[in-house]
Amino acid sequence: MAATLIKGAEVAAQIREELKQEVADLKAKHNIVPGLVTILVGEDPGSVSYVTAKQKTAHELGFYSVQDSQPPTISEADLLALIDKYNKDPKLHGILVQLPLPKSIDTNKVLYAIDPNKDVDAFHPVNVGRILIGQYAFLPCTPAGCQELIVRATGDPKGKELVVVGRSNIVGKPMVAIMIQKLPGANCTVTCVHTGTPKDKMIEHCRRADILVVAAGVPKYVQADWVKEGAVVIDVGVNRIGMTESGKAKLAGDVDFDTVKEKASFITPVPGGVGPMTITMLMKNTVMAAKLAAGLVKV
Repeated sequence: MAATLIKGAEVAAQIREELKQEVADLKAKHNIVPGLVTILVGEDPGSVSYVTAKQKTAHELGFYSVQDSQPPTISEADLLALIDKYNKDPKLHGILVQLPLPKSIDTNKVLYAIDPNKDVDAFHPVNVGRILIGQYAFLPCTPAGCQELIVRATGDPKGKELVVVGRSNIVGKPMVAIMIQKLPGANCTVTCVHTGTPKDKMIEHCRRADILVVAAGVPKYVQADWVKEGAVVIDVGVNRIGMTESGKAKLAGDVDFDTVKEKASFITPVPGGVGPMTITMLMKNTVMAAKLAAGLVKV
């Protein structure tokens, strides 16, 4: 029997409705309006599209939002000064710098200049440290989205064996840190396999997984014979593998979807699985940042 699809768009819509109510309550009870600024350097079409979608969602949820577009020639010093200005702005609780940045700018220096309590991407070393010890206000958007999909679609993962394929700083490593915590929605036994893991050992680990999160960056990498019968499969990969007849990009995940869906109990499609969750989790982080600034939550 084919797996049940975990539809990210439906889960994201559910979370956004919850956030709308939370934003309304913050305004009514505490006179707080979550504020988000997105900083875009240059005019990369993909980046413009992402930022536009983020701003649209922020408006829909009732945020105070600012889109700050800068030319690709902006200096690193001027960009750092801009971030410092927003760090000091009490109306803005979240700061997002859209990547990639021009090669003339040190990306890490820019990301680390953001106030950790306004770092709604959760890339700052302080936030990475908070995640490791389980004392965080918000989480990196993609792994946080994966966790929400697991919990909302399949239930509490406590006690399950979870295997992460990939060790990137954006998905793999934070996914391990999140799911190993002694907290609701986690408490898993976690293994991470990666390019340093021998192929036979990688397959052996994957076959044990009750929950398999794949972020390898290789199209159709995980095959059906790697997957335990009835496993939950979360496919983070988005790979362009050609063009459709209508001229649109043809996408594939990191999992061989057509064969794996016959063994899994739940599986995310690509597109339409993890992808729709990312912007929603950014909005959730911004609401949390507003609460943090008001002293309604602590880390």
